[in-house]
Amino acid sequence: MVASRASVLMAALLPLLLQCSLAVTEASCSDVVPMKRRREVISITDFGAVGDGKTLNTWPFKKAIYRIQHLRRRGGTLLYVPPGVWLTGSVSLTSHMTLYLARGAVIKATQACLLDTRRWPLVDPLPSYGRGRELPGRRYMSFIQGDGISENGTIDGQGEVWWNMWRRRSLHFTRPNLVEFKNSRDIIISNVVFQNSPFWNIHPVYCSNVVIKYVTVLAPHDSPNTDGIDPDSSSNVCIEDTHISTGDDLVAIKSGWDEYGIAYGRPSSGITIRRLTGSSPFSGVAIGSETSGGVENVLVENVNLYDTGIGIHIKTNVGRGGFVRNITVVNVSMNKVRKGIRIVGDVGDHPDEYFDRRAIPTVDGITIKNVWGVDVQQPGSIQGIKNSPFTRICLSNVKLWGVAKRSAPWKCVDVSGAALGVQPWPCSALARTISSGYCSTAF
Repeated sequence: MVASRASVLMAALLPLLLQCSLAVTEASCSDVVPMKRRREVISITDFGAVGDGKTLNTWPFKKAIYRIQHLRRRGGTLLYVPPGVWLTGSVSLTSHMTLYLARGAVIKATQACLLDTRRWPLVDPLPSYGRGRELPGRRYMSFIQGDGISENGTIDGQGEVWWNMWRRRSLHFTRPNLVEFKNSRDIIISNVVFQNSPFWNIHPVYCSNVVIKYVTVLAPHDSPNTDGIDPDSSSNVCIEDTHISTGDDLVAIKSGWDEYGIAYGRPSSGITIRRLTGSSPFSGVAIGSETSGGVENVLVENVNLYDTGIGIHIKTNVGRGGFVRNITVVNVSMNKVRKGIRIVGDVGDHPDEYFDRRAIPTVDGITIKNVWGVDVQQPGSIQGIKNSPFTRICLSNVKLWGVAKRSAPWKCVDVSGAALGVQPWPCSALARTISSGYCSTAF
């Protein structure tokens, strides 16, 4: 497997929805990918594209990217998309390029291909999943896929057509992601609005050194499986200063599905999620449930969630195998949340009947600190796996207040750890002291 390499030029201004008042001295991981200014700039209009919202521009995009790929200008090339609505089918990017959308530019999936899915290209399933995530067999190609992307406009997947086909059970293959990068490194995605994805929005898989910042991701709350950002079997991923409101998990860290993920064996590691705001009927920040390659060394901090199903959700299942370890969640506020914290070992389906029922995942070293929630229906649950309890679960200064004076109780089983300053009190399985041992340095 040979990784592609791409660096991109960051776009100009931070959208108003994001935290534009942040001081430059605030913590940031975005330097994981150095900025590079492209020495050559070309416009999509040079290749006959028309941004009138009616003309199909798939061929001009393909010609422009072919030219960038084969001429290989020293220092790379920036493909400029002017203001306008640019209809196109699926677009495959290449290395050493920046796709730059001017303010007011919208790249929109063409309805012609959506209404006849036979015209939408198919690709092989990911090896760590073994099949399409929704249906067996191949999957539809992502709307935008490639090695590097950075914008200042909008990418619109026109997903409603796909959502309706999914509801009618008329699809034969898994829906496409809006943007997917595979086997790539040094990726920057910044200053862009992603909206109405057919399936997951931003999916870096088998990648390293990925920065996603100043991004807005939008989809209706009833849109199925429209996860915001899903780092998958990837390392050194930085997600910062982002607003997400979708129909599924805002951010979900994954690493492969059951026996296929175990065989592929690539974990997600070194993931930082910082200054995230958003709303979803499902989870705010999730790990899993596809964790068969393992997930480790994750930092989540300064998160603001509202009108959300589950605030922090770590989920796996028997048959997954793999591990979830060294996870730190700090400074989270929640408002109008169904369940504050959920760490559970019986969530998620299986790709087929061949998964190994002896593949028991391990969950160890979860630190959750400084969490404040109001209008929380149920504070949380920590439910490990029989004969494989979740260990070193550390809670500190976690206050989750319900609608009434008395909140619903926590649920705990097959878990060990410690807690301090947790209201309501979680469970007797968590010790009331953290003065020594594995939790002493966590707080």
